[in-house]
Amino acid sequence: MYRSRVMKELAEAKKFKESNILLSTRNDDLYTWKAFLFGPEASPYKDGIFEVKINLPSNYPMSPPKIVFITKIFHPNVNYETGEICLDVLKDQWTPVWTLESACFAILDLMTHPNPDSPLNCDAGKLYATSL
Repeated sequence: MYRSRVMKELAEAKKFKESNILLSTRNDDLYTWKAFLFGPEASPYKDGIFEVKINLPSNYPMSPPKIVFITKIFHPNVNYETGEICLDVLKDQWTPVWTLESACFAILDLMTHPNPDSPLNCDAGKLYATSL
């Protein structure tokens, strides 16, 4: 892990004033973070607050963080049982340019614009596809 990069992200998170994201380390552990995502206005989640757990691999930011929902969410691209998120930037499209903050923004965007063609939750994917 590139400690200086993580320390920079932590400093940014402490002064970050985005109203939809609260991001911090969990128990001062630089490898384990948490974020509270406030449901986007233009989504079915607009009144919700969703906690995600973020684990940094030892070679972060060269590899993506592992981010899972702690709060249960019924969403086509989130496994309801495990909280796993199907999002390309958290897998094969990750580059070191991404930060934990930008990954949280990508999750918020996914909450507004789900991809029912790549569901982890088939029931939510079918429901979303039939409501279009």
